[in-house]
Amino acid sequence: MQALYDVPAPAKLNLFLHVTGRRTDGYHLLQSVFMLIDWCDTLHFELRQDGIVTREDLTLPLPPDDLVLRAARALQTATGCSLGAHIGVHKRVPAQAGLGGGSSDAASTLLALNRLWRLQLTRQQLQAIGLALGADIPFFLSGGNAWVEGIGDVIRPLALEHALPDASFAVVKPEAGLDTKAIFSHPLLKRDSGYAIIQGFAAAPYQYGRNDLQPVAQTLCPGVGEAIAWLASKGLQARMTGSGSAVFAQAAKAVDLHDAPAAWQVKMCDNLRLHPMAEWASDGEIKG
Repeated sequence: MQALYDVPAPAKLNLFLHVTGRRTDGYHLLQSVFMLIDWCDTLHFELRQDGIVTREDLTLPLPPDDLVLRAARALQTATGCSLGAHIGVHKRVPAQAGLGGGSSDAASTLLALNRLWRLQLTRQQLQAIGLALGADIPFFLSGGNAWVEGIGDVIRPLALEHALPDASFAVVKPEAGLDTKAIFSHPLLKRDSGYAIIQGFAAAPYQYGRNDLQPVAQTLCPGVGEAIAWLASKGLQARMTGSGSAVFAQAAKAVDLHDAPAAWQVKMCDNLRLHPMAEWASDGEIKG
């Protein structure tokens, strides 16, 4: 086997998340802004000539058939590629947190194997493969921060006048995680938010809107409210990201986060303007 790539898979924060409706097939319609942060997993790729895809867990144990393996097999199926890979996963981003860690790993897998196997698929082709695996994956393939609508498949990059200002964030993952399906199937979930426009968001990007999933999440996982209250005790206004259970607040790096409960994961993060692998797809330059 030939060692080839070590690549990052960054997490994301949902700066707001509004549920605007529900399709007849059960999928929910959303509006959100997805912002990349520098809390990253690292994936190591080695080329195999025998067509077999294997995975090695370098830190935390992963499910036997996770999104990394499913993404690799989906790319093989879509292209008829006869090559394989051995993938080592150094997991840092917590699961069941709303941070998109699994989806980001899958996106970085598609980008890395597209290059490793010399397939030359475009960004749009990779996004179509990714969407069949998970709604958040196309965002992580888009190259940067984005206004996202639909079921996650309508992605408008935030660039030029709508680019997000550099900022730091306290991100807190309480001990318990949350199951996305349990949130979206809950009868009390608000599903009729009004339609937001990007100009309203751009006027105050880190204060805009709310997370419609948060009230239900707090009933299912008390740790969400506890983490928000803990950040409030430090003068920080927090909200949940994605379907939780992680919460975040814009914060100065000097804020003292050392007294968090031992079972929580707490990290100061900076936002990213571009995905670290933004140029790895073959359809041209991404500008932030």
